[in-house]
Amino acid sequence: MTTAVQKEGLEKLDAELQNLYTEQSTVKKEAAKVGIKAKPKKAKAVKQKVVFVKSRRKEAVARAVLKSGTGRILINGKSVVVIKPLEVRELILEAIRINGSAKEIADRSDISINVHGGGMSGQAQAARTAIAKAIVAASESESMKKEYMNYDRTLLVDDTRMVEPKKFKGPKARARFQKSYR
Repeated sequence: MTTAVQKEGLEKLDAELQNLYTEQSTVKKEAAKVGIKAKPKKAKAVKQKVVFVKSRRKEAVARAVLKSGTGRILINGKSVVVIKPLEVRELILEAIRINGSAKEIADRSDISINVHGGGMSGQAQAARTAIAKAIVAASESESMKKEYMNYDRTLLVDDTRMVEPKKFKGPKARARFQKSYR
């Protein structure tokens, strides 16, 4: 019974292929009569919006790329879900959970972040700011920017504070070595 069904399916497939080839050959012949070369139709390239942003916090620098996709967020090639301290993960994802439109933009795009320098907290805060900047740039709306600014200004504005460098005659930037009189 399966062989009869298979034969019938193969016959239908052969007929469809024959029709396809004859249609293409007639189109080529008609185009040749007119003097036009028949070109195969190309799929229209959909312009894909890609957003590049950079953010800094302390010694950490985060570079984010937002492009259309399935809603993945990668930090240094790893999914954000894998990041272990829950507090750090929540800090990074805070930029997405501001409102529904930010979540919507994040769900229909892939965000890839490359972070280096600094410590864990500085990198998390730099990544958080980079995500927020990318979402605002992708939305192109002033209302989204205002919502971020009303919620927390550090989501869009880099914190320029840096650690003061160590000076000589002391163990740290301001502290001095103890002096002994005896």
